[in-house]
Amino acid sequence: MQNTLTSGETNNNGPAFPRVERQRLHDTVVEHLQNLIIEGVLAPGMKLNEREVCERLGISRTPLREAMKVLASEGLIDIEPNRGAFVSKMSDTEIWEAFEMMSGLEALSGELAAERISPAEIAEIKALHDAMIVCRAQNDLPGYYSRNQTIHNKINEAARNSVLRQIYLSINRRLLALRFKSNFKESKWDRAIHEHDEMIQALEARDGKRLAAILRQHLLDKRDSVMADVREAAERAAAARK
Repeated sequence: MQNTLTSGETNNNGPAFPRVERQRLHDTVVEHLQNLIIEGVLAPGMKLNEREVCERLGISRTPLREAMKVLASEGLIDIEPNRGAFVSKMSDTEIWEAFEMMSGLEALSGELAAERISPAEIAEIKALHDAMIVCRAQNDLPGYYSRNQTIHNKINEAARNSVLRQIYLSINRRLLALRFKSNFKESKWDRAIHEHDEMIQALEARDGKRLAAILRQHLLDKRDSVMADVREAAERAAAARK
């Protein structure tokens, strides 16, 4: 529950709770909502019922509204005056263009990372890859996806380029839910694992051009998979309306 005391205030039981607790609550709520959106619990276009979300997370409306402002700034939800907050829904064109841009950002990340990554960072990525394979064997999609995304994130960090980092994070936030859903079919899991094997081999060989090509095609394939899923969903919806 949110602390309503500010620093410098006291109550009958002693000094006020430190402000950092409120910040932790804020960050936790943001993280929870992000995960609910990524995993499709809060689907694109869904209206966020504040009372239901507060009950589910066990919080008051103030930290929820603060978190929704953060998510709105990241493009994950839309806040409409007099209507409320809705999970953002990307158009087909927006999805296509975002993945197209992301493929270039991932490629550049790979090319720079191959030059600048440390042996310790490569070892960390390999450990994440091994853990990802274990998740695949256990059909643990959230665990698999989390490690998958962390690998891509680590490669981007290893590029050592702050401007690239900012743009990468901004665009990737909007694609996380779509990237998660694209792994629902087991054949896509296995293909992704094979591609990640190739990424690690290129990293270890410090072959930036090869890694860039693998990452670019990896994202373009992801785009095509997502677009196919979007078309299938639209066809099912159209059939249901008949």
